[in-house]
Amino acid sequence: MSGRVERTEQEILRWFQRDIEGPMADFRDPSQEWRRLVSELYGTFLLVLVAAGAGMMGQAFPGTISRAAAVVAPALMVMGVILFMGKVSGAHLNPAVSIAFALRRDFPWRRVPGYIVAQLAGATLAALFLQWVVGVSATYGSNHPAESYGAGPAFVMEAVLTLGLVSVILGTASGAQNIGIFGALGVGGYIALAGLWGSPISGASMNPARTFGPDLASLTFTDYWVYVAGPLVGAMIAVGIAYVLRGRGGGESGSTAAQGALFTETGSPDQT
Repeated sequence: MSGRVERTEQEILRWFQRDIEGPMADFRDPSQEWRRLVSELYGTFLLVLVAAGAGMMGQAFPGTISRAAAVVAPALMVMGVILFMGKVSGAHLNPAVSIAFALRRDFPWRRVPGYIVAQLAGATLAALFLQWVVGVSATYGSNHPAESYGAGPAFVMEAVLTLGLVSVILGTASGAQNIGIFGALGVGGYIALAGLWGSPISGASMNPARTFGPDLASLTFTDYWVYVAGPLVGAMIAVGIAYVLRGRGGGESGSTAAQGALFTETGSPDQT
């Protein structure tokens, strides 16, 4: 009996060393940060592929892409990306989200620059790919303020829409709500609804990377500041609201959602 127990203990120890300690060691190693960065690059590539692709395909094939389809497609893609790679990098896909998680103390500031570079690169690759395959300028896949409204109202719209988006992201990344399917449904659903009513004025980007890629590919940065300043202002306000509603961040659940499940760093280990 004792021999069987010892064998069982040894098997459990080997499993722990192979499946738990090994991967944890990889992700503790700064040289393994590339896994997270590749995840962010790939996820943002997929997001911009459908977000910018809708406008570009609509230009190439008039009448085939409705506005409803154009705003729902990125929402569905975000849902899928969160589910398949959220455990690796947190599935930020958005510089405003990375900065919000860092301000919330759920994400290390030292990782923010790498994430943003990966997100911008993924968005640019997607726009270049679309421009090459579809054969129309990537400017048709970018975001622009409505002519009759201008940059000012578009900035306000982007700030308000991003306020809601980041509030949903931070909310589904806290406590008992930190469940992958809840986060995917909440974030994806919000993106679809925000786009359905807010896109005519600003395009409902809510993401500096999503607009950066097509703008860089087409070398057209007209009013791009709207799609940087608006999301950042909205994200910062959302962090403040999260503090009022849930207190300080840095706990285990929010940090796991922001960073992925492996080697999660917590600013306040005593918090959930």
